[in-house]
Formats: sequence, C-alpha cells, structure tokens
Amino acid sequence: MSEITFDFPLILVGLVFVSGLLWLLDALFLAPGRKRIIADLQSQYPQWASEGTADAGSYQGKVAENAREPVVVEYAKSFFPVLFIVFVLRSFLVEPFQIPSSSMVPTLLVGDYILVNKFTYGIRLPVIRTKVVEINEPLRGDVVVFFPPHMNDTYFIKRVIGLPGDTVSYRNKQVYVNGKKLARDLADDQGLEPRYRIEDELIDGEAHLMQVDRLRPSGDFNVVVKPGHYFMMGDNRDNSSDSRVWGQVPEKDIVGKAFAIWMHWDSFLSIPSFNRAGSIN
Repeated sequence: MSEITFDFPLILVGLVFVSGLLWLLDALFLAPGRKRIIADLQSQYPQWASEGTADAGSYQGKVAENAREPVVVEYAKSFFPVLFIVFVLRSFLVEPFQIPSSSMVPTLLVGDYILVNKFTYGIRLPVIRTKVVEINEPLRGDVVVFFPPHMNDTYFIKRVIGLPGDTVSYRNKQVYVNGKKLARDLADDQGLEPRYRIEDELIDGEAHLMQVDRLRPSGDFNVVVKPGHYFMMGDNRDNSSDSRVWGQVPEKDIVGKAFAIWMHWDSFLSIPSFNRAGSIN
C-alpha cells in the first residue's frame, strides 16, 4: 500500500469559504451600522481622539459597548488571507505529503515528507478535480501522486512505468516496456538482508533505485495500457500494491508529480531530520 496521509482539501475549501463569507456578510450588512454608530459617537464626544481626556474615555467605552466588531468576524478577517494563500498553494502549485508505507523503498522511506508539483500535468479545480488548463503529460519514470481506481478518496504514490498504448510485461522480476527490457545494474545493498537486492533501473535514460525480494515469486504478467491510462508500479517491486493488483490509473485521477523530499520524521516522539532532503529521481 502507498496511502499518503494528511490530505484535507475539502476541509481547507470549507474553511476558506466560511471565513470569506463571514467577512463579506459583515462588510455588507453589519459594518455599515457600526460605522454610523461610531460617527455619531465622534460627534457626541468631540475630543474622542485626544488621549487622556474624558471624551476619549467615554468614546472608547461606548464604542466597545455598541459598535464592537463581533469576535467571529475578527477571527474570519484574520484567518481568511492566510487560509486563502494556503488554499491557492496547495490546490494549484505545491502540496506536501507524508509517506506512510514502504512500497516506494528505496526511493522513498516511511516518514519521508515530500513535495508534489500540482500544475506540471495541468491545472485542476480542487475537490472536483476537473482539469481546466492543459500543460504536460506524465512521462515514464515520473513518481506521481494519484487516486487509484479502487480507492478514489485516498492518495497513492507510485512510478509511471507504462504510458497509454504501451505493452508492459513482467518476467522473472524484470520489467519490459514495448518488448524492451529496462536495463538494471546492481547498486549498493550493503546492510540489507541477503534476500533483498537494490538495483539502478534505467527508464528512458533516467536512472532510479528499485528493490526486489529474492524470496518472493515474480508474479509475471503482460498488459496493454489503455488510452488515457497509466500503468503504475512501486519501486519496492515485491511489496507494493499497484497496477498489477488494482489496474491502470485514468489520467483524470493523477494529482501531480513528486519532485522533492524536504524532511524525514519517523514518529511523533523522534526528532525530524533533513539529511534526506533533495530531489526525487
């Protein structure tokens, strides 16, 4: 499994909407009345602006009593700009996620915090996911975040192996794309149990790390990727629920491209580390 936690777009949209609506309603219906009261009080207490005078003290007391801005409106006006900026950043530019499973080992580890480019594959409306601006399409080898066909409300992260129209095969733990074997070279696997093997796999000229479990069966297959779909696989090839299990991913369910690790944090009681910070290959 590769579920990614800490997703709250719907909650964020709701907070932005509610805070903005409260601010707007106050500006339209309540604020004008407060302004009239304040204007009347300023006429009633001519020296309201002179600190230390009786007029100033009485004026401030009357304003607090009769024309004070509601607390809920104060909070709405304070939080709306911040929430709106966060909403725009997360919805259209960059969104952070946490990796909770080992299906992308050794590229991504449990506890990695990553950044996902939300616009590289086109700009989509938040929550409803409708694409409004076409930009690029996913490439073989990209590490992408998406909604799998069997869990349309949970984020997954995998590597794109097959593009629309590709024939993807898996034989003896070796990936073939359109009949061509993806070249692999042994990487440094010192410190691992003998059963695991880490290799550099080459996809369209770009190398990335992947891992196989020598003791698990290969699970061979051959599939043609449907138009508008992508075939995803985890880098931890023998410990990944991916397109081999739940099928191909429609283009409409792709969220964005993972491009960087910015922090690693094993657990709440541990100390965050930045020694894994860097780009994702």
